[in-house]
Amino acid sequence: MDIPILYEDNHLLIVEKPVNVPVQEDNSKDRDLLTILKADIKDRYQKPGNVYLGLVHRLDRPVGGVMVFAKTSKAASRLSEKIRTGEFERKYLAIVRGRPPQEQGTLKHYLVKNHNKNKVFVVSKKDKKAKIAILEYETIQHYEKLSLVSVRLHTGRSHQIRVQFASSGCPLYGDQKYGENINKPGEQIALWSHSIKFEHPTKKEIIEIKSTPPINYPWSIFDSEQIKNSFTVGDCPLQLLIF
Repeated sequence: MDIPILYEDNHLLIVEKPVNVPVQEDNSKDRDLLTILKADIKDRYQKPGNVYLGLVHRLDRPVGGVMVFAKTSKAASRLSEKIRTGEFERKYLAIVRGRPPQEQGTLKHYLVKNHNKNKVFVVSKKDKKAKIAILEYETIQHYEKLSLVSVRLHTGRSHQIRVQFASSGCPLYGDQKYGENINKPGEQIALWSHSIKFEHPTKKEIIEIKSTPPINYPWSIFDSEQIKNSFTVGDCPLQLLIF
């Protein structure tokens, strides 16, 4: 499997995750990204024994785009802390059904995950199991009944972008789990990890890596230059948000 490497040094490995590949081994027993990358490192560097590769954040199986792994335990610990404190910036591109409530705004919900159903639900903030979910979005372009949006996460809840937009009346194109009443079986979910930005765990320099989605439907109906340059949401110093 061809996994594009976007950045690599002694502490980090940043790749472009293919769609429909699980990040780590799951019940499907399909080849997972973590195992593939470990095998690649072992082969390229002729490493004996087990290869360390830390998983510091996740992408849903059907989602593609930028993803960072830690090649050392020190990097894994420091990156995990940056994610926890909101100092790890993540931006996504998504195509949603309809038009968001505003051209630009913030979505805030309280979420609970049903692990048996592997599905997330919006609940009252009074729910003891509820976790706050916050994202910023900006609408880039409309085409008929679809909208291209840029999204910046402030929290990293499971299925967050998918369930928050669905709860706002704009489920993601192709999302069978949260848009089953409007999306057709077989449609590929239109959600892409567009960029990540964080301070390098040892060099103290800012790393920013970008990736654009494949130019196939429905991405192809939107202007490719706007897609490439759609990094306006939250272009400000990293904000400290602790929940």
